Amino acid sequence: MKKVGITGGIGSGKSIVCGIFTALGIPVYSSDKVAGNLMETDGSIRQNLIRLLGNEVYNGFEPDRKKISEFIFKDPDLLEKVNQIIHPRVAEDFTNWCRKYKDWSYTVHESALLFESNFFILLDIVVTVTSPVEIRLQRILAREGMTLQKAESIMKNQLSENEKVKRSHYQINNDGNTLVLPQVLKIHTLLNTLENI
Repeated sequence: MKKVGITGGIGSGKSIVCGIFTALGIPVYSSDKVAGNLMETDGSIRQNLIRLLGNEVYNGFEPDRKKISEFIFKDPDLLEKVNQIIHPRVAEDFTNWCRKYKDWSYTVHESALLFESNFFILLDIVVTVTSPVEIRLQRILAREGMTLQKAESIMKNQLSENEKVKRSHYQINNDGNTLVLPQVLKIHTLLNTLENI
């Protein structure tokens, strides 16, 4: 079973691409969703985040994502420390998840921070979803509670699109004009025919 990473900057359209893979019957692992669940359910993560950021980042067992975001997107060092708390547990969970799908031809791992978190070393193939910055900003600013300042801060803390593409095996262009479905289907066919990488 091949492990395929889907990455791209915020607003690039990773979720749309992963939705197509899901519709094709491919198991998709969303590291962002898993990370969110682990922040709620993993006592060790909760204790370490409180130790790092303070008691106010949790309301009981519920993480205050807005406050956590305010801390980490202003301070790259804090962002790195938070990632060091969460990412190893996500990697462990992903490894366990993959065992359930060992008979599939491939699975998909969706992560905005695939390279930044070093998750790519667990994968066989990486696909980057790209989109022009102005279109990405339009999509991001349509999200509830999002501001231009926050959007730009998140984008600044992510690896550049060009660098992601350079490190990837395939690219999917989601510029609003190019059809995404045929690009996904082409990669799907290739992945199903690859015996070895």
